[in-house]
Amino acid sequence: MKKIIYTFIFLLPILLFSCAGSTKDLVDKGNALYSEESYLEAFQYYKKAADQGHVIAQFNLGFMYYKGYGVTQSYSEAIRWYKLAADQGNILGQTMLGDMYETGKGVTQNYSEAVRWYKLAADQGYDSAQSKIGFMYYKGEGVTQNYSEAAKWYKLAADQGYDNAQSILGHMYMKGEGVTQSYSEAAKWYKLAVAQGNAHSQANLGFMYYKGYGVTQSYSEAAKWYKLAADQGLANAQTNLGFMYMNGEGVTQSYSEAKKWFVLAADQGDLDAKKELERIQNK
Repeated sequence: MKKIIYTFIFLLPILLFSCAGSTKDLVDKGNALYSEESYLEAFQYYKKAADQGHVIAQFNLGFMYYKGYGVTQSYSEAIRWYKLAADQGNILGQTMLGDMYETGKGVTQNYSEAVRWYKLAADQGYDSAQSKIGFMYYKGEGVTQNYSEAAKWYKLAADQGYDNAQSILGHMYMKGEGVTQSYSEAAKWYKLAVAQGNAHSQANLGFMYYKGYGVTQSYSEAAKWYKLAADQGLANAQTNLGFMYMNGEGVTQSYSEAKKWFVLAADQGDLDAKKELERIQNK
């Protein structure tokens, strides 16, 4: 019988646009055109405002160059506009600039510079940047590796409701990394994240119900949470759900259902699913 697998992944933040300042009308018009996917026209309005120093317009131009919306895609131009916004204290520009130094897009990869920009945004209370600082401490990139520091920053973001940080903090309590190991604390943070639809926390909560870690053991609850994550395309959850159908744990035993989920996971490269499909075919 194949063992149920635990999953953990770092997730990147999502950025939003906003608007303020003396050139508000230009930015508002740009936002309206952007929402209609009239990217070239939106770019022109943002550019007029950005050239006058409007910080959000500068950030938006950086984003459009980053994605190639309405302009030729250019990481170097994205960096130029992100830095103008970041130098005015814009948390989104600072965070995206940190991300580009972390990944080496348009600049020479430099973890120390990434941390510097993330820290500027994190110190302003931006949850995504706090989570990124946590990641850098977790991995020891640009800073001395330190699980306790990682947990501190993840908790700051998690306390603001940032689901990715809640999910990772759950993992750290699960493993006892930088915190006192506690299955009940892990389950608490996973439950907060799943309330926002976080797929990785759904899968990890499924694992905890499967094992009875921090919750009352329940195969049916495990299958429920694996299914939610599997429906979002998470390969690990699809594999685990396949095993539950194969073994009839928490669900009506069904080889056809098991194979369906193994195929979906294998198509994403999941090795356990591929091995199980090979075993089934060789029977």
